[in-house]
Formats: sequence, structure tokens, C-alpha cells
Amino acid sequence: MFTFHSSAVRRHLSALRILLLMTVIAGVVYPLAVTGVAQVAFSGRANGSEVTQNGHVVGSRQLGQSFDLPKKNPDDADEAARPDPRWFQPRPSAGGYDPLASGASNLGPNNPDLVKTIEQRRKDVAAFDGVDPASVPVDAVTASGSGLDPDISPAYAYEQVNRVAKARGLSADAVRELVAGHVSGRELGFLGQKHVNVLDLNRALAARH
Repeated sequence: MFTFHSSAVRRHLSALRILLLMTVIAGVVYPLAVTGVAQVAFSGRANGSEVTQNGHVVGSRQLGQSFDLPKKNPDDADEAARPDPRWFQPRPSAGGYDPLASGASNLGPNNPDLVKTIEQRRKDVAAFDGVDPASVPVDAVTASGSGLDPDISPAYAYEQVNRVAKARGLSADAVRELVAGHVSGRELGFLGQKHVNVLDLNRALAARH
């Protein structure tokens, strides 16, 4: 009959105690400590940089979202989204602005499908904003790597000024001034490019109108 030696039993018990100890430390104590520090030092970012209005979460400063007109038929899943001219529009999204489907199209720059898509976007954006297709900024027709970029270039924001002003019955100068006040500089003064957070700009627009 097979039996364990006492030394083998001790080794197994020691291993079990270490496993339980490390489970508590790595699985409970450490996550709680990190969460606590994050909530105290970086509460807003730790909670997803949520933006609330009238007690309701309307989005996140770190995630792009659509600003579309309501569907004519809410039950029609195939109905194409129509951008709302009253709002500044974000960059395109390969994942439909779904945080759970974050990602790029994975198509190369010379892929004919991507080239065709970009050219169609250029025509659509130019017609929507009432500008020459040649003047449409790159970020207006290309999605970011995550598909959830919350920012657009100042050039794209200024391109939309006349359309937004007309849709809301505001002066173009007033809307242009609003955009100018929401242009953020490079991170740390040298990282990235100047940008405009679309959600923040649209919230300011709603408060202004």
C-alpha cells in the first residue's frame, strides 16, 4: 500500500501555505492597495475620466463617441448612422466607437478597400461641412489605432465651425472663439500635437447655446 512520507506531507503543506499566502497578497491586498492609491491620487482617471451632466454620465474624456441624429426607425439595426450637424464630429472609428471593440481596420495604407473608404469619407465630410475635399484634414477621414480617439486636430475643429454655427443659429465668430478656447497644447510641451477634445467642446457648445 502506497503511503506519503512525513517529509513529503510537510513539503505539500508548505507549498499550500505559500500558495494561499501569495493568493491573498497578490489577489487581494495588492489590488486593494493599488485601487486605494488610485482613488485618492487620481480619482477621475481611475474611474474612467467620466463626464457627468445633470447627474448622468454622458461620456469619457478618454474615449471617442459618436454624435449622430436619432434613427428614423430605432428597431432597424441596418439603418446607417447620420451625423448630427449641430455637433462637432469626432474621427471615424473602425469599431463603431464601441469600447469593447476597440481596434483598427488592420488594412495597409495601399489596400484598395481602405483607399476607397478614405476617398468616400473625404467626399462625405466635405459635403457635410461645405468645404473643398482637398482641404479636409487627415484625421477627418482616418480612424485612430484604437478607434476611440477622443481628440481631433484644431484644423478639423475649425473646418466644422461654419456648419455648427449655421445649424445652431450662432455666429461663426462665436463658435470659432469657442474652438480656440478648447485647443490643448502638446503634452509636456513637446509630446504629440495640439488637439481638441470633442466631448468637452460639445459640452461647452451646449452650455453656450
